[in-house]
Amino acid sequence: MPVRRIDHILIAMPPSREADARAFYGGILGLKERIKPDKLAARGGCWFESGSLQVHLGVEKDFRPARKAHPAFIVDNLFEIVDMAEKAGFRVTADEPLEGCERRHVDDPFGNRIELIEPHKI
Repeated sequence: MPVRRIDHILIAMPPSREADARAFYGGILGLKERIKPDKLAARGGCWFESGSLQVHLGVEKDFRPARKAHPAFIVDNLFEIVDMAEKAGFRVTADEPLEGCERRHVDDPFGNRIELIEPHKI
């Protein structure tokens, strides 16, 4: 049986920082919060979605940000998102250009590296 698709990605976060997660993943990235099932809600964290994309933020007691491993999200209006992120105080960096797209990395509120990619319109 082959793997068919990713169900969700999980990004670690420190305890008691759900408001920061909501401000970034909901406010800056525009993902809609999805209510966690009751049995999982007590663990903390929060879940977000957009269409078939599901992003789970899970609490890790001894949290350390992911600086190399990262999700890469396809976005519309990359430079609008970058502008909002920078104005909100998030660190945004460019990387080597890739043919066919614009891309930037932004640190989430916890220092995790998030890649944002906008394919060039043909």
